Amino acid sequence: MSGDGEQVSDLQVGMRLNHVPVEPSGPTAPTGPAAPGNPKGPMGPFVPGGSGDFASTPAQKKAAANTIETELEPNTKKAAEHADTDTGTAQKGFDGWETAAGLKKVADTWDQQVKTLMGRLAAEKTSLRGASGLFTSNDTGIGTQFLTTKSKLNGL
Repeated sequence: MSGDGEQVSDLQVGMRLNHVPVEPSGPTAPTGPAAPGNPKGPMGPFVPGGSGDFASTPAQKKAAANTIETELEPNTKKAAEHADTDTGTAQKGFDGWETAAGLKKVADTWDQQVKTLMGRLAAEKTSLRGASGLFTSNDTGIGTQFLTTKSKLNGL
């Protein structure tokens, strides 16, 4: 299980990603009524720590992408390397036993899962950074269509 320091760090990342207060969970977590405008309770109906809507500003998207880049990706990589090192040491200790083969299989599965997670984090970071531009492009494009479309009533 994680220690208190890790839980605080997780809460801080959650707050930066969701930009709302994140309440801890578990047996010592405070309980209470739903937040105003949030019928599902203090944690939000969509994601833990969510505000109950999908709205976010370009600055919030940028902050979330930066959190992925500066904290989640490097910490995930570091954790994966730590697990690989420890598993490799354990494999050597069980050399000649079936346990070593089992540990190798677990390590290979872990490495594939980490690779998938790192790809997902990179995709989310790219999507967050590109979302504001897409909304602006769509708004501009639709506005241009309205301005360039001529009504059959023009010229009457």
